[in-house]
Amino acid sequence: MADGPYVGVGERRARLVRRQWVGVRGGSPEEVAGGLVALHGTDPATVYLALGARLAEPGKTVAETERALYEDRTLVRMHGMRHTVFVFPAELTAVVHASTGLAVAARERASLLKDMAKAGAPDAAWLAEVEASTLAALARRGQATAAELARDEPRLKERFTHSAGKSYEGVHTVSTRLLRVLGVEGKVVRGRPLGSWTSSQFRWALAPAHPELDAAEAQAELLRRWLGACGPATEDDLKWWTGWPVTAVRRALGAIGAERVVVDEGPAYVVAGDAETVSGGAPPSAALLPALDPTAMGWRNRDGFLDPEIRPALFDRSGNVGPTVWWEGRIVGGWAQRPDGEVVWRVLDRAGVGRDAEAAIAAEAERLRAWVGETRVTPRFRTPLERELAAG
Repeated sequence: MADGPYVGVGERRARLVRRQWVGVRGGSPEEVAGGLVALHGTDPATVYLALGARLAEPGKTVAETERALYEDRTLVRMHGMRHTVFVFPAELTAVVHASTGLAVAARERASLLKDMAKAGAPDAAWLAEVEASTLAALARRGQATAAELARDEPRLKERFTHSAGKSYEGVHTVSTRLLRVLGVEGKVVRGRPLGSWTSSQFRWALAPAHPELDAAEAQAELLRRWLGACGPATEDDLKWWTGWPVTAVRRALGAIGAERVVVDEGPAYVVAGDAETVSGGAPPSAALLPALDPTAMGWRNRDGFLDPEIRPALFDRSGNVGPTVWWEGRIVGGWAQRPDGEVVWRVLDRAGVGRDAEAAIAAEAERLRAWVGETRVTPRFRTPLERELAAG
């Protein structure tokens, strides 16, 4: 197979700016989330900060995101790729469930039953009774916390020890593990948090109904959407982002007729008809994106938009990205919020970052401070530069 046309760094950054809304404004959470395909949801604040950085009216971020998530249900928070929580457009829930969730769900349920058996806990029939009772209680309540569900189904409170005798031995409640399994099985989703938009304590709700799709067809559709937003991407990028085995990635690439191109890292892929240059270079755009933002976490290899020398300051040891400062489609530094609410930032890669760039970055920092208001945000996974800046 021919390698295909070369797509240079400048073109890739220009695509990133326009397709990932990096310094480009959208009109609604649904519009932005649809363009990004998925918003990283492990840290609840990331969803709002990622949208607020991209919406034309950031002051409406919290109200509009809550409307989309909890009233209109046009956005859904659920488990997805790599067993990670994301926020997806509602029309993608069936695709994500069939392409990714089912395989994870089978492993999760088997693991739960195995751990229960080792601990001498009740069997699968008992768990099935508890599950049915829990789902019925959730249907009656609409939304509920695990504690509220346990009042309706007391067996959810029962505990069992897992990994007995190991250094990582622990005690789980049935509710913790069962609700997790039901989540990856697509039966329940996270509802409204107990606190503000930064809270990580969620209520649970029954998952919206969706059709059951063929797994291979769903994988092809998810890959098509993602490549349209993030292409070009290497096979390694695709395998990492989806969490699928390489055979599934290659099958999906073939199913959508993906075109092969060349990037600096080697062979890569774009959706059919997207191989030619589509832009005149990255516009002079600045953005302050949050920790775990889907753009910074979108590719396994990030050399096209991140100088490897500044990476250690911006990522934790597990590979989670902290808050980042962007200019013209590349990461140039990081930012943090101090206890008094001030948003501070620092440029680490000064190539091409002049006075105009610094003025634009400062304006973005003020824009962020203004819409966040009295809320204080500390990333769930903290990074060296974020800690330093936050401490003053």
